[in-house]
Amino acid sequence: MIRSDFSAVRLDRRALMLGAASVIALASAGFTLDQALAQRRNGPTEVPVDELMKPVDGLADMVLGPADAKVTIVEYASMTCGHCAAFHKNVFPELKKKYIEPGKARFIMREFPLDNLAAAAAMLARCVGGEKSYPLVETLFATQADWAYVQGNPVPKLFEIAKQAGFTQESFEKCLTDQKLLDQVNAQRARAADQFGISATPSFFINGKKLQGGPTLAAFEEMIDPLLK
Repeated sequence: MIRSDFSAVRLDRRALMLGAASVIALASAGFTLDQALAQRRNGPTEVPVDELMKPVDGLADMVLGPADAKVTIVEYASMTCGHCAAFHKNVFPELKKKYIEPGKARFIMREFPLDNLAAAAAMLARCVGGEKSYPLVETLFATQADWAYVQGNPVPKLFEIAKQAGFTQESFEKCLTDQKLLDQVNAQRARAADQFGISATPSFFINGKKLQGGPTLAAFEEMIDPLLK
């Protein structure tokens, strides 16, 4: 998992307001990680479900699965987190097949960006809207190595991926300069850190209880299966 000192780092709003190129330039400029502090902030192992289910004002949850499912899985993820990408590529397809598609669980992914580039990618998934949002998330995780860790300016590659979801140059830049949306993403990250003790990505809650250890299918099964009996 990637851990960070969220009390000392804030996504740079001015970078997004200056346009896509500035977002990426700032994203790669010294976003520091404080593992020692994060290890002291493990957070609670269980949180009130009612509080967990409250979305940030104006920021609707991205949900897969039925609202009346017995199990609700909430993930906090960063689009530039390698462990998040590995989960979505290697574990989530089986989790989806076994629990979400049969209607046994619903899955909510919430943004917890670790840097400006992650915020930009999350905003693009939000801006595309509707049923296209989660497929774009999956695509961005699947192609993470192509845009998140490239040498030089990754904006052209990020735009190429966004174009496949229907973005134009104009809508791409409009999304990345949406101050209200950035404020909402910032508020979601701050709430997760302050109220739920999130200090690592990916982090998961299953009916309010935090998944401990690595997000393997076996770990999910151990927590979910008793809830379905």
